[in-house]
Amino acid sequence: APYPCSYLVDRQARSQVAIPPEHIDQSAYSRLVQQGFRRSGPFIYRPRCDGCQRCVPVRVRALDFVPDRTQRKIVNRLNKPGLMQVRERSLAFDPEHYALYRAYQQARHPNGGMDDDDADQYTQFLLTSGVDTRLIEFRIEGRVVMVSVMDVLADGLSAVYTFYDPTDPKASYGTYAVLWQIIQCQYNNLPYLYLGYWIAESEKMAYKSRFQPLEMLDDGHWIKMPDSANLTGCSGSNQDP
Repeated sequence: APYPCSYLVDRQARSQVAIPPEHIDQSAYSRLVQQGFRRSGPFIYRPRCDGCQRCVPVRVRALDFVPDRTQRKIVNRLNKPGLMQVRERSLAFDPEHYALYRAYQQARHPNGGMDDDDADQYTQFLLTSGVDTRLIEFRIEGRVVMVSVMDVLADGLSAVYTFYDPTDPKASYGTYAVLWQIIQCQYNNLPYLYLGYWIAESEKMAYKSRFQPLEMLDDGHWIKMPDSANLTGCSGSNQDP
């Protein structure tokens, strides 16, 4: 059934869902992501909207990625010895994570439909998975500042969702999370980091075009994103992911 689009005002969205989810193993899930699907909790879907094809699946060619000057500065600043503690956690409810999630949604996406997620909705969205999913926790001075959820694929990683402390916009936590996942791809010789969908008219999506080289799914084939598309997507926005 159609539902209000989260990215384009006054638009209705519709999704195609792969079923039954319990029969989609790791290999099938990897192939679905290669065809433009994403995962939200137990549901694996892709947009199939009436008269609209604005959502473009994109992925970073991780093994060819070289950070620009700004990205190097972010990594060097947050990778100072003893500053950032990173560890993998189980897919289990953590009140500290949930409090950070609520603060992030209310600050970054007010009235977006997720700012009032209760604990059950949060658990369904990020802690329910039938595939190989990793939850990564980032702490500074003992305090959780960011949580990233990502899926392991046959040819890379899929960035499911990241939320972080919204009180310090200059910290660039969101950019650091993408860079950290690209580095994980490189370390494990995985060629791609899948970043979900990019929409030229959406400033929320603009950050994705800053990670080059970027590929887009076009008529069933992955191609290099044209420079003109990158410029349209950036729209002069400095918004952090």
